[in-house]
Amino acid sequence: MATVDTSKVISAGNKLEASLIDATTQEERDAVIYKYIDKIANSQDKVYVPDFKSGLEWLNTTQPLSLHNELRGKIVILDFFTYCCINCMHVLPDLEAIEEQYSVEDGVVVVGVHSAKFPNEKLSANILSAVLRYDISHAVVNDPEAILWQALQIQCWPTFVVVSPEGEVLLTLVGEGNREKLMDFIRIAVDCYKAKGALSGHSVPISPIKDSLPPTPLSFPGKISLDSSGDNLIISDSGHHQILITSKEGVVKECIGSSSGGFNDGNFEEARFHSPQGVVYHEDCIYVADTDNHAIRKIDLNNREVTTLVGTGVIGNDKEGGAIGKLQPISSPWDLVLGSSPGSDHIDILYIAMAGTHQIWVYFMDDANWLKGSHYKKGSCIRFAGSGNEENRNNSYPHKASFAQPSGLSMATEEKLNCLFVADSESSSIRTVFLKDGATRAVVGGAMDPMDLFAFGDVDGKGLDAKLQHPLAVAWNKHDEKLYVADSYNHKIKVVDPFLKTCTTLVGSGQAGLKDGCEPESIEFNEPSGLCLSPDGKLLYISDTNNNHIRTLDLETKQVNQLHIVMPVQPSETEVDASGSKKKKRLTPASTPVTRQDTVYVCPLSTIEVELDIELSADLALTPGAPTGWQLLLESDSASLLVPESQRVRGKINKLNQQPKIKLEVPELLSGSETSIKLECMLYFCEKTGNCHIRGVIFELPISIGEKTDDKAPCLEVKLHQEITLAQEQK
Repeated sequence: MATVDTSKVISAGNKLEASLIDATTQEERDAVIYKYIDKIANSQDKVYVPDFKSGLEWLNTTQPLSLHNELRGKIVILDFFTYCCINCMHVLPDLEAIEEQYSVEDGVVVVGVHSAKFPNEKLSANILSAVLRYDISHAVVNDPEAILWQALQIQCWPTFVVVSPEGEVLLTLVGEGNREKLMDFIRIAVDCYKAKGALSGHSVPISPIKDSLPPTPLSFPGKISLDSSGDNLIISDSGHHQILITSKEGVVKECIGSSSGGFNDGNFEEARFHSPQGVVYHEDCIYVADTDNHAIRKIDLNNREVTTLVGTGVIGNDKEGGAIGKLQPISSPWDLVLGSSPGSDHIDILYIAMAGTHQIWVYFMDDANWLKGSHYKKGSCIRFAGSGNEENRNNSYPHKASFAQPSGLSMATEEKLNCLFVADSESSSIRTVFLKDGATRAVVGGAMDPMDLFAFGDVDGKGLDAKLQHPLAVAWNKHDEKLYVADSYNHKIKVVDPFLKTCTTLVGSGQAGLKDGCEPESIEFNEPSGLCLSPDGKLLYISDTNNNHIRTLDLETKQVNQLHIVMPVQPSETEVDASGSKKKKRLTPASTPVTRQDTVYVCPLSTIEVELDIELSADLALTPGAPTGWQLLLESDSASLLVPESQRVRGKINKLNQQPKIKLEVPELLSGSETSIKLECMLYFCEKTGNCHIRGVIFELPISIGEKTDDKAPCLEVKLHQEITLAQEQK
C-alpha cells in the first residue's frame, strides 16, 4: 500500500487548532470549522485514505467493510489504537459520545483500526477479548502489520483520522483530550455534507459480538486479594463492574455493585463501579481502584456502604495532587497496596499505581508525616514518584523518575528491602520504589535507554537480559523472599529473585489457552493480570483475565487448578416464632423445593437412617472444593419443644461415588412430641460451560414420637432412601 502524503492536511489541522483557540464564542468556533471543511472540500490537493487491505479480520461486523463500498457516503472516524495503551482507553468515552449522538443512519461511523505494539496484540482472539472487556460496540479491524498506519504516516496511539463521505482525509487528531474539538467538528461536518446531499443513511453490517455471547460467572476479572483472615477472596469482576467476596472455595458471599457500570455511592445494591481493578482489605473495609471512574472507593463491610474517597468521576490530568478527597482529580488508578508513613506504627497510607499519569501516588488515611518532614491531612492525595512522562527512567529523586503505565504493586517490608515492587507494563519491566526516600531502581526487564519502551520479549535471565511482555501484576512472598509476576502477554507466571535480579518462568507454556495440571511447561493462561498469596505463602491465586477464571497455583507441587465461582445463596425471610420473637431461618436458595411425606410414628431411642443417592446428568459435575453437603435434624414448630443441637448431624460430599448413610438417634426426652425429620442438602455444581450454581433441596418427614398404642400405627425404626437428580434444564 503506497504512502499517502498527509503533511498538508496535518498542517491545515494545526492552523485550525490555532484558530479555534483564538475563537471566543461557539458561533466563532463553528464559523472556523465551516470555513476549514469548505476549504478542504474545494481543495485541488485532496488526500484520499487507501482502502483496507483485503483479507484482514474484522470484529463486530458480519462482513469486511470497505471505504469504497459499505462506508461510502459516511463520515468515518478511524481510531488507530492498540489495546494495551491507557491513552487509547481514555478516548473510548469520546467515541461512545459520538455514537450516542449520531447513528449509522445519520451518516457517521466509527471504525477502530487496531495497530499492535506487542506481538501478543496482533492476534484477533486477543483483540476480541479487549473489545469485549472495554465494551467496544463499533467495528474493529485487525491490521497486524500496521499497513494503514504506515500509509497514513500515523505516529502514535491513539490517533483519530476523520474521513469525508468521498473518502478524503478531513482532520487528524493525536492523543487524548480532544473530545470537545471532535464533537464540534463532527457536528459541523454532518451539517455541511448533509446540505450537499453527500451523506447516506444506508445501513452498515455492524453486529457487536457481545450481544451473541452467553453469560459467564466472571467477566475479565482484574486484581484479587485476601482479607486479613485469609479465608475470603476479594475479586475485581471488572467486566461486570462489580466487587465479589468469595470463600476460598469460590462460593460468592457478597456481590457489591451492579453489572451495569456507573458512578454511585450508597449501599451494596445502589453502588456502581466502572471497570474496577485494584482491591485491598483493611479493618473490615475494602479499598477499590475504580479505574474507569478515575476514583478510589471504600467499601464498609459493617455498614454495607460504598463511598468515594478520591476522584471526581471524570479523568484528571493533575500530576502533583494535594487536594482533599473528592476534590482531587486522578487518572486511571490501576492497583493499590497499604503501608505506613515514616515513624507510624499503623497502616495509614494507600499507595496507588496511577496508570493514567504514569506515576505512583499516595492517599493519606490519617493525618501523617511524609518525606522531608512534610505533613499532610487525612484525605490528601499526592504524587509520590514519577514525573508524569511515559518513560522507563530510574532516579534517586522520586519526582525525576518516570514510569510507563504502572499497573501492579506489591510491598516488601523486610529491612533489607522495604520497598514497593512495580509492574511497569508499557516498559515491560519490574522496578522498585524505596519507601524511605522514593528512589527508583530497575530489577528485571526493560532497556538501558529510558525512552525505549519496545524492549520486550520472553527471555529468562538477569537484569536487562531478562525480557517480559506487558506484565500487569506482582506479589511479594515474604516466606521464600521471591517476587511472583504475572507476565501477562507471555501468558506465564514468572518468579523474580530481587537480590540476584534473576527472572525465570515458573509455569506457563507461553501460548494463550486454559489448561490445568502439574506440568509447568504445558499449563496455559490467557493474559493473567492479578495475583495474591495465601497467608502461609504456599498458594498463589491468579486472575486469569481473558479466560474469565480464577486459578490457583500450589507453589510446592506446581499444580494449577481452576477455582469455580459459585453463585450466591439468598437468605430466607425472617420468620416469627410462637413467642413473637424474630429469628433467622437457615440460609437456603430462594424457591427451595420441599418434599413432604405422611406422618410416621417412631420410638424414643430408635434410629433414623437415611441413605443419599445424588445423581447429576452427564453435562453437570460437582464443583471441586465447594462445600456440597447435607444435614439431618429433628425440627419442631412448637416453641415449647426444644430440639437440642446434638440432634442434628452434618457432612460433606466430595465424590458422588462416596455418598453417606446418615444415622440419627431419637432422644428419649422428645417422647410424646410431634416433630419432623428434616434432611437439607446444599448442592454446588457446574455446567461444562463453566457456569456454576447452588441448589438447595429439603426433604421433610413428619413424625410422632411415643409408645405404641391401640389407636396409633406401630412405632418404627425409620429407614429412608432419598434420591436427588439434577439435570441442566432444571436450573
